[in-house]
Amino acid sequence: QVPLVESGGGLVQAGGSLRLSCAASGRSVSSRAMGWFRQAPGKEREFVAAINWSGRSTDYADSVKGRCTISRDNAKNTIFLQMNSLKPEDTAVFYCAAAPGLWYTRESTMYDYWGQGTQVTVSS
Repeated sequence: QVPLVESGGGLVQAGGSLRLSCAASGRSVSSRAMGWFRQAPGKEREFVAAINWSGRSTDYADSVKGRCTISRDNAKNTIFLQMNSLKPEDTAVFYCAAAPGLWYTRESTMYDYWGQGTQVTVSS
């Protein structure tokens, strides 16, 4: 098991910023790629961003590219998602997930550990 705990969500006005954190406890995730996904009410879970094990390679959904930055601190076993210029359509529950290997994928079914999620609400 790799318990993941997200934090940093909240209510923010359009144009604002939030920094989400995902802390892994019990086991190191330094040899795993990590991803962020989100799920809005009535919609399927969708890929947001991912980062490989070293942090040197990242991937972003087109909807957040240029507004979000994923990063990791392997010494602290923590992954971050900096979100800027937030829009009302970004409102969703954001989840972090751990992949079984070094490299990421956009496919949520390929991730084997998930956090409980953190709510992000962007008001217009």
